[in-house]
This record gives sequence, structure tokens and C-alpha cells, in this order.
Amino acid sequence: MLQTPADTPTSRISGRSAPPTWLVVAVACAGQFLVVLDVSVVNVALPSMRTDLGLSATGLQWVVNAYSIAFAGFMLLGGRAGDLFGRKRMFLVGLGLFTLASLAGGLAQEGWQLLLARAVQGLGAAVLAPSTLTILTSAVPEGAARVRAIATWSAVGAGGGAAGGLVGGLLTDGLNWRWVLLVNVPVGVLVLGAALRWIAESRASGARRLDLPGAVLVTGGIATLAYGIVQTESSGWTAAATLVPLAAGLALIGAFLAVEARAKPPLMPLGLFRVRSVSAANATMFVCGMGMFAMWFFMTLYAQNVLGYSPLEAGLALIPSSVSVVVGSKVAPRLMRVMGARGVTVLGVLVGAAGFVWQWRVLDAGGAYVTSIMLPGILMMLGAGLANTPLASLATSGADPGDAGLVAGLVNTSRTMGGSLGLAVLSTIAASRTGGHESTRALAEGYAQAFLWGAVFLTGAVAVVLVGMPRADRAESPSGA
Repeated sequence: MLQTPADTPTSRISGRSAPPTWLVVAVACAGQFLVVLDVSVVNVALPSMRTDLGLSATGLQWVVNAYSIAFAGFMLLGGRAGDLFGRKRMFLVGLGLFTLASLAGGLAQEGWQLLLARAVQGLGAAVLAPSTLTILTSAVPEGAARVRAIATWSAVGAGGGAAGGLVGGLLTDGLNWRWVLLVNVPVGVLVLGAALRWIAESRASGARRLDLPGAVLVTGGIATLAYGIVQTESSGWTAAATLVPLAAGLALIGAFLAVEARAKPPLMPLGLFRVRSVSAANATMFVCGMGMFAMWFFMTLYAQNVLGYSPLEAGLALIPSSVSVVVGSKVAPRLMRVMGARGVTVLGVLVGAAGFVWQWRVLDAGGAYVTSIMLPGILMMLGAGLANTPLASLATSGADPGDAGLVAGLVNTSRTMGGSLGLAVLSTIAASRTGGHESTRALAEGYAQAFLWGAVFLTGAVAVVLVGMPRADRAESPSGA
């Protein structure tokens, strides 16, 4: 953010001039890449982990879920901690935890050791992820330059998610499953060194007092909701194992909102949601995440389970989609100068929805790569890239500088929780269509239904933008709301 009294650097790089802005952006984006990559990179290594460590089917699910639940649950707390105690400090703490947990996971000899390491990885990622965005916005003044920097951040984050299958396949086939985690160690050390050298500290002014009751309630509430959502994969939507944590999570979130209405100072100022750009952008990210996030999951399953691709071949097949999301993110700032952030968001979501409809129409058991994977995948991810940049820009431009970390945590939480919920819902839809049959035709029909409903979710996201997003591309502030 712009350096205002509410967002003041507390330390400078001594004895030398400030580093070029692009170096700061590169370091922040490297952290974001690691965070997003590890959401999906372990997927193709799960069979090898099961053989080596003797994990059960439930244990395999928790290799993924332990990371995602900790990541979602602690993100708002991680963002607020950056505001209060320093964005650079939290970046270093988060990346340090993430790197050490990656080392522990790669060296694990028992299943419980791997699961614990993945949970700590998720905690480190939750502290790190909001800081990557706030460091970037602190280093680049608001305007066209910041929009371009956010576009790079969005592209790198999307690229990390897209690259997970390919990187995991290369490391698992070329070395072994342990390197899916161990590769984070040298990269993490390099990024830590770069952050120590090139990133300046900044934090909100005032007393550094954390709203502990609010922190406990929101962390417990989001983590419990995330747990309930992932339980749908094994227990279904009507089982007590799903309904109890979902109800408990909603109750904790309700208690959090009641506490925040009276807390001084609150963990999350509720007036933040009266800023239309912030509330509408986060709502749109949540709904978009419900549709977009599942694309990689179902495309990988389609390539392997229906078309017979190996994990590595499936990762290679999605490279054009990975490139298109980067292209969309980098083109978005230019279009925003002509159409505005609201217009580019609508365009991106509609392009993505068109890709989902195309995928629904052509997905079958005898599909060809170009028409059934490459071209619809390019369209879907081009739309995602076009939409992500203006949404991130809108979500961070309307808040007070002192709330930058909190807003960044909210952005990541909205996207993560929307993606988790959408994947659970779409997986249920796909399973209900297949009816328990494992033939390639039945699987293809189930995956096709998932893409159709993904398009429905994206259509809903367009409605959220049109109804909730301010027409003028102007920043609002809580004080003026």
C-alpha cells in the first residue's frame, strides 16, 4: 500500500539503496507459488506414499486434507498478524515453518509423521500467503503499476496450482514421492535469503494487541467448516460426521461476528464489509472458486481414468491450460484500462463459463486430446486469468492500509473455501451420475455433469458482480461507507 500513517515501514534496508520493485514482487510471488503448488502437488504421489508408509485410504485423504484445513483455518489470523507484528516478519515465519515442515514430511518414516508435517505446512502457508500480497501492495503504489503487479501475483498463484500435477509427476516418476516435499527445502531457503535482503518491514501503526477471542473463534470456525466439507467425500452430505462439524463451524462463525461487533480493537472490523468493492469481490471469488477450482481435479481424472493417461502425461496435457491462465492474468490490466475492473471481471467469468459448457458438451469416453482437453481447457483458464486480477485488485483497493493483511487473508480464504465447497458439491454430482459404475462411459458422464454445474456456478458469479460490484472503478474506504 501507499505508506500512510496507518501503514508505516518500521525498518529499512540499511547501508544500501532500496532494491528494484521487481525484485520485491518476485520474492512475494515465489512465496505464493510455493503455497499454491503444495495444495495439489502431492496428488500424483499418493499411491507411492501409501505403499511406502502403509497409509489407509482415509490416511491418504488426510495427506491432502491436513494441509487444506490448516491453510483455510489460520489464514485470517495470519493476515491480521502481519498487520500487527510486521508483514516481512510473518512472511519469514510462515516460510520458515513451511520449509521445515516440508523437510519433516519428506523424511517421514510413519504415516502420522507425514500427516503432522502436512498440517504444519498448512499452518505455515496460512501465515505466508496473506503476507505475499500485502508485501506486494506495500511496495507498489496504487494505480496501473500495482494492477500489473497483482496480475503477476495472480498468474503465479494460478500457475502454481496448474503446475502441481506436472511437478508431482516428474518428481515421483524421476526420483520418488519424498521429493514432492523435499524440493520445497532448497527453494524455501533461497526465498528466505532473498526476503531477508530485499523486503522492507511494514505494519499498521498503533498498539500491537491481538483480539484473542476473535482469533480463536474464527480459526476454529473456518477450520471446522473446512473439516465438514472434506468429510462429504467419505461420509456424504447427510451423515452426522458431516452435519455436526458444518453446524459447529457455522455456530463458531456466528459467535465470532457477535464478538467482533463489540471488540476493541476487533480482529476483523465489520465495517470492512460495507465497502462494496471488498465484499462483492470476495463474494465473487468464493462463487468463482466453487466452479473454477474443480477444473484441474476433474480434467486430471478424465485424462487418467477415462483416456488412460499416466500421471505425467496428464500433467503435460494441461500445460496449454496453465499457459492460458498466465496469459489471461497478464492481459487483464490492459483491458481494465478500457473496460474497468468490473467489466473485465464479467468478461473473464463469462469466458470461463463458456469453456465449462464446451467441456460438458465434448467430454466422452472416446474424446480426442485437442477437442476434449486442450481447447476447452484453454478457454476455461483464460477466463480464470482474466477474472482473478481485477477481483484481487478490487478486494485490496477499497480497504484502509492498516487492514491490508486482513484483506489479503480474506481474499485467500474466500478463494480456498469456495474451491473446497465447490469440489465437494461437484464430486457429489459426478458420483450421483455415475451411480457407482466404473466404466469409462459412466465416469465420463459423471465428469461432464460436474463441468455443467461448474458453468452454473460461474453464471451465479456473474450475477454477484452485476448486482454487488460498484460500477465506477474507485476505491471506497470504511470511513466513507
